Amino acid sequence: MLYSNVQILGLAHIDAPGTLASSEIERRLAPALSRLGISKGILEKLSGISSRRTFDLDFSPSDGAAQAAEKALADTGVDRSEIGVVVNTSVCRDFVEPSTASIVHGKLGLSPECLNFDLGNACLAFINGMEMVSTMIERGQIERGIVVNCENTTLALTETIKRLLDPRSTWETFKDNFATLTLGCGAVAMVLGRSEGCPDEHRFLGGVTVAATQYNRLCYAQVDSMITNTKKLFHHGMEVGLKTWELAKESLGWIVDDLDHFVIHQVGKAHTETFAKTMGIDLRKIFRLYPLHGNIGPAGVPITLSKMIESGRVQSGDRIALMGIGSGINCTMAEVVW
Repeated sequence: MLYSNVQILGLAHIDAPGTLASSEIERRLAPALSRLGISKGILEKLSGISSRRTFDLDFSPSDGAAQAAEKALADTGVDRSEIGVVVNTSVCRDFVEPSTASIVHGKLGLSPECLNFDLGNACLAFINGMEMVSTMIERGQIERGIVVNCENTTLALTETIKRLLDPRSTWETFKDNFATLTLGCGAVAMVLGRSEGCPDEHRFLGGVTVAATQYNRLCYAQVDSMITNTKKLFHHGMEVGLKTWELAKESLGWIVDDLDHFVIHQVGKAHTETFAKTMGIDLRKIFRLYPLHGNIGPAGVPITLSKMIESGRVQSGDRIALMGIGSGINCTMAEVVW
């Protein structure tokens, strides 16, 4: 999916207000860790995550998504009556039905003619949402659209701690649920619009995707749990990542030294550093979100980009690679020229 007429008009994120340290999670899990003979500090040692941000248990994903969208709209000055579609890409949702996008649509007071729907693809959903809206812009169906995401993983984390404290839990239970303990919360929104040919536009050029769906049961989740075969997901994820990298070099003309920033979906320290080594990426070009925010699922890539822009790390004309590997397994790589 490649685009010649799409720009990013605005991007804004909301940091969840609470902070939960890995050491605090281990304190709550102390009876289980002691019973299983698991050493203190293992969570941060293996993941590189010292803390993650948290929403209250009853904070709805639509609230966070709407707040981020309001902030993005205010920053761009775009009138909400001009928005032709709102796409919610959260793994966490208010309900199974209706769509969280419809609730966000109502909270934002968008036009009755504005399309609204949820799009799910694990940790790649936000980039896929960008592609969906961009395709509609490119085809002339709409002029502007919003992609939103809010992840509130507090329930999954709380219930996982309860399961691990069950005297029947084993080392295998801990291993299968380890990835859930790395999850964090956050919200983000992006406004996309038709390019007008101005030199200061932030262009979204599109990207490429490769699937390896024979591995679709290596990570699967419900609202209160996530089971992950970390070792196999890591191995096969890197395999499909390398294939996608080769396709991106061919389709997008990527040369690693010509790209200024690599915004990758950050699961943790080992994943980030192995990803960089596999693709030959200089780690200094990767802004690391995971140490203080954990794994925020599909919100991770856009929140990282938003924080980079906010901090002044991104300069006009910079080429930015957006890269993610998601359960399924799928891998997407796309480019933004700032």
